[in-house]
Amino acid sequence: MIVGTLRVRLLLREARTLNDKRQVVKSIKDRLRNHFNVSVAEVDELDNRQVAVLGVAMVSNESHHLKTALGQMVEALRSHPVAEFFDHEMEVY
Repeated sequence: MIVGTLRVRLLLREARTLNDKRQVVKSIKDRLRNHFNVSVAEVDELDNRQVAVLGVAMVSNESHHLKTALGQMVEALRSHPVAEFFDHEMEVY
């Protein structure tokens, strides 16, 4: 069993309230779950209305598959129309 994790920091410049942020974060989480079949949670900066930190976890039997899927998630988040991609950390173990 091989586990892959991804930690992504996003900037939400247009979020005026925490409700604005939660709406965008929920949309991103739902999209990642449905498209990539991963576990996703907001893991840090919960009270900061303009920063979202998401943690993603995925299990596979091949490390190449994990690295490819996590890379595709990074690219999908880079092109998000509302959330500005800030940085990420990826681990496969």
